[in-house]
Amino acid sequence: MATADEKIVLGSGKLYIDEFTGDSIPADTLLEVAENLLGLIQGGATLEYKPKFYEATDDLGLVSKTVLTEEEVTLKSGIMTWNGNTLEKLCSTARVTEAAGKRTVKIGGVGMQDGKRYVIRFVHKDAVDGDIRVTIVGNNQAGFSFKFLKDKETIVDAEFKAMPMDAEGTKIIFEEDIPTVL
Repeated sequence: MATADEKIVLGSGKLYIDEFTGDSIPADTLLEVAENLLGLIQGGATLEYKPKFYEATDDLGLVSKTVLTEEEVTLKSGIMTWNGNTLEKLCSTARVTEAAGKRTVKIGGVGMQDGKRYVIRFVHKDAVDGDIRVTIVGNNQAGFSFKFLKDKETIVDAEFKAMPMDAEGTKIIFEEDIPTVL
């Protein structure tokens, strides 16, 4: 049986991104603004947390000890509304210039890597059960691909790999609205 504040989460959301230059995550009102919208998404968003453990055990299996050795976090999403500026946030070697009504994106060149980290926020709005926010700091390390098809929109798939965002090694901040007692 569900508790009073458990909920069924239905639907997708919006994906925001901004360069991470400090030691703290910006306030919702600063991050969740139109200029930080990476693009409207299609196919939702997927957050994956994969811990790795090491287990030491004796030959007879009488004693063992297990320790967490590594954590891998990725946030994946398909971006439906995008332009060349979006590619700059998805590729660390992308350079964007605009002149005479044309935007040009140059991609590639190992020496052109910008080393930027981004705060990436997925926001799921729910007027009935409360909003959910998933925040990571990282960058897209999986590259990207997109297809130009005659009968389907072009989606740019992004896969952001999380890095520690604070001195505790935090990789995910999951925030949800919960009922308050008056």
